[in-house]
Amino acid sequence: MLGIILLGPPGAGKGTQAKKISDEFAIPQISTGDMLREAVNNGTEMGKKAKSFMDQGGLVPDEVVIGIVKDRLQAKDCDKGFILDGFPRTIPQAQALDRVTNDLKKEIRVVLSLEVDEKELMERLCGRRTCAGCKAMYHVTFNPPKAEGKCDKCGTALMQRDDDKEETIKARLVNYKKMTEPLLQYYKGTGKIRSVMATGDIGRIYANIANILR
Repeated sequence: MLGIILLGPPGAGKGTQAKKISDEFAIPQISTGDMLREAVNNGTEMGKKAKSFMDQGGLVPDEVVIGIVKDRLQAKDCDKGFILDGFPRTIPQAQALDRVTNDLKKEIRVVLSLEVDEKELMERLCGRRTCAGCKAMYHVTFNPPKAEGKCDKCGTALMQRDDDKEETIKARLVNYKKMTEPLLQYYKGTGKIRSVMATGDIGRIYANIANILR
């Protein structure tokens, strides 16, 4: 049973690495947003509770999120393991997750912390551009369009999303650090945390992760 928690700031490449882990180890990548949407769409008891808060524009309380996590971890595709991406975010959520995994006898084996220098994170996120038409993604440095400012696929103008602007990213990183540093300390106390330098070649980063998991 390979239970994994994946931590890392915005732009650290969690989604990319989670997909690679999922493909190799045949375990599902589970994000909080996906779980909430699935529970709401399926009309589960916890999904109905979550929908009542989401419809009012409010945050879904921890006890409801934990209930949805517990439901999801009991699904057949989690028998061999799972990757939790974006959860837990706080120590109370981590403590509640410990209780859930103990009840289900599904152990968190490792907490992967993707480490990236803040300057590189800013470059990664500020350089992203999105097609206003077909939503294709580009990067001014790493994946530029053939014609500057225009989508290769449909020719529509590219835009920088509000959440990719420098002031927004700085605020997101400050908030992440504030919320996550106590969580890193919590998992250091369990001996399960492993730090991975998530800079440079994507394949090399994944090779380091795979070695830890094996």
